[in-house]
Amino acid sequence: MLKLHHNKDLLEAGCDEAGRGCLAGPVFAASVILPPKFKHPLLNDSKQLTEKQRELLRPIIEKEAVAWSVAQMDNHEIDAINILKASIYSMHKAVDSLSVKPELLLIDGNRFYNYRDVPHKCIIRGDGIFMSIAAASVLAKTHRDDFMLTLHSTFPMYDWLHNKGYPTKKHREALRQYGACEFHRKTFRLLPTQFSLFAS
Repeated sequence: MLKLHHNKDLLEAGCDEAGRGCLAGPVFAASVILPPKFKHPLLNDSKQLTEKQRELLRPIIEKEAVAWSVAQMDNHEIDAINILKASIYSMHKAVDSLSVKPELLLIDGNRFYNYRDVPHKCIIRGDGIFMSIAAASVLAKTHRDDFMLTLHSTFPMYDWLHNKGYPTKKHREALRQYGACEFHRKTFRLLPTQFSLFAS
């Protein structure tokens, strides 16, 4: 059973990201402030849910949340500053866009940079502990999946319809055959034996 609060006296926003381990596409982050008595039997870490369950939860979270926001940093930004910084800054961008200012940020994971004057708490596997982080994980994941589906129509050879940019066998086979495209992350090891897949 997930917890609704870390500190019930503060307005908390859960934050999480999706796409950190992908070879292509942006990293997405979401921030969610849930109402005081929110509950839903399906809500859990997005990785523990089926695609259908995530899609069912997304409109419920977006409708019932006190505030929510989703942000991204693209593959070029990831290559420029590294994936850790891009993940954290995308969370900052998501918090920036909240319509209500939180009093505490609950961060999934163990790394974060201070955000303005708002205190934060890093929680390892927090998306399986706190509802607001789990809700953020669902929004980040579903919004990113939708983005990768739009790219799939232009780049069907990479099978992003199914792998969403993660390093599956089929994705890597396509990289060997077709090389990388403009949405691949140049600083990532796209193939186990790395050689340049980008046009010089």
